[in-house]
Order: sequence, then C-alpha cells, then structure tokens
Amino acid sequence: MEKDILLIRHAKSSWKEPGLSDNDRPLNKRGKHDAPLMAKVVKNAGVKPDLLISSTAIRASKTAEYFAEVFEIEKKKIFLSEDLYLGDVSDIMNRLRSVKDEFNSVFLFAHNPGITEFANALCNTDILNIPTCGVFHARIHTSNWKAIEPGTGKLVSFDFPKNHYSGKHKE
Repeated sequence: MEKDILLIRHAKSSWKEPGLSDNDRPLNKRGKHDAPLMAKVVKNAGVKPDLLISSTAIRASKTAEYFAEVFEIEKKKIFLSEDLYLGDVSDIMNRLRSVKDEFNSVFLFAHNPGITEFANALCNTDILNIPTCGVFHARIHTSNWKAIEPGTGKLVSFDFPKNHYSGKHKE
C-alpha cells in the first residue's frame, strides 16, 4: 500500500493591511490566480485528495479552499490544524502520523520554512525553497501513517506556479 502526501505552501499573501496579524493576512491577486491554477495542475496529473489539512492562517486555509473547489470537495471538510501555523518538521510529522489509515492521499497546506524543511527531511532532497503555492508530491510505501519517518518518502513531483505562466501574467 502507498500513501501520497502533497505538501502545498500557501499561495501569495497580501501585505496591504499592515495592521493585520500575520495569521489574518489574505491572499493577494496573484495568490487568488495561482491557487486554482495549481489545483487544476494537480487534478490533471490524476492525484485526488482523500483529506485536506490546512494551517489555520487565512492565506493557507483560503489556498486549501481553492483546491477543495477544483476537486469538488465541500469546504467544511477541510481540517484546520493550528499546529501547522509556523509548524516545524516535528509538528508536520506528528500531524501526518495522526491521520487515519483509511486516507491514502493527504493534501497538507502550510508555511515556510517548515514545509520545505519537512519535504527535504521526508525525501532526503535538497530543495532550497518551496515557493508560494508550490506543490511537493511525496509517496510513502506503507499502509500505516504512523510509519512515516524522515527518509521514508520518495519524491514524485515538485511544481510551482511560475512553471505555468504564459509570459503574460504580471506579478
């Protein structure tokens, strides 16, 4: 049995309202473009989520909502996890270990630096940065989420919005 993990960094967020807390920052125009774009890329690759888990930060949960919309999943089925907001490798590992084994494909929406560090630890890769709305797809050969350890993942794909810009898109 295999488990698929898609680590998705939140889409680009807005800094227009300096009084907002970091947790409350919304997506900016580019983020609202990139999230559905990358959701469609993932869907066209044939990957479908059994479970969506998101940081409680607005920019991450809104990114998850765009993915839910593309995959025709009710937004209320997105599991919000406070420990993913600024979570480190250990926090992300523990969140995934708590997933029920009935779920084979998890989309996890979180933040840097934790998400990049986790991807590298899981798959023994050396990615410098998962950019905003970047998608890192890893596969674990196990039937049990509790078996996830550093080095047990295999990189399936790594993609991000700039790979899909036609040249007309303005940042």
